[in-house]
Amino acid sequence: MIKKVLAICATMVAIYFLISVPTVQKKFLYPFPYRSTVESYSSRWKVDKFLAIAVMKVESNFAEAAHSQSGAVGLMQIMPETAAWIAYQLGEKPDEVADDIKNLRDPETNIRYGTWYLAELEDEFKGNDVLALAAYNAGRGNVHEWIEKNHWNENFSDVDKIPYAETRDYVKRVLYCREKYAKLYSTNDFIATPIALHELRFARLKNLSL
Repeated sequence: MIKKVLAICATMVAIYFLISVPTVQKKFLYPFPYRSTVESYSSRWKVDKFLAIAVMKVESNFAEAAHSQSGAVGLMQIMPETAAWIAYQLGEKPDEVADDIKNLRDPETNIRYGTWYLAELEDEFKGNDVLALAAYNAGRGNVHEWIEKNHWNENFSDVDKIPYAETRDYVKRVLYCREKYAKLYSTNDFIATPIALHELRFARLKNLSL
């Protein structure tokens, strides 16, 4: 019995050290699919690529065909009505909008819309990752209501004060994944930017050249 317990403990220790190896983590725990597309649009919209890939992982775990009960679609779980609004903001023509919404499961389209929306929320909430992610999950209207009701300012960071349990968990998971991706894929590219300096991260998105 003791030998069996020791064998189990030894196996668990071996597994722990194995999954701690960066190459193993990259392959099995934190892969970076669609990397060139994520990096391209993250660069265009001026949003942290590690935050974008973390959102994708938590939203769909990289399943192109993901479809939630609420109707969210694709890798970054975009609602069709949100996609239509994003397309309008991007200045797409009506026929282009129809095609893009029809093909919302297409990785390129979904990532283009999702990263733009994430960047827009970051801009709206002055670079505050917690509030932007809460809005991505629960809707910007709810977040503005929480800000007004609870007198939060732009430096709000206490995730545990978010009223919705699902949103609290979501924000924590995304931020955790973002840190893992930053450590695994580039120690040089990821620089934590203070919320107060968000103006240096990106200009107003509607003025960006498309």
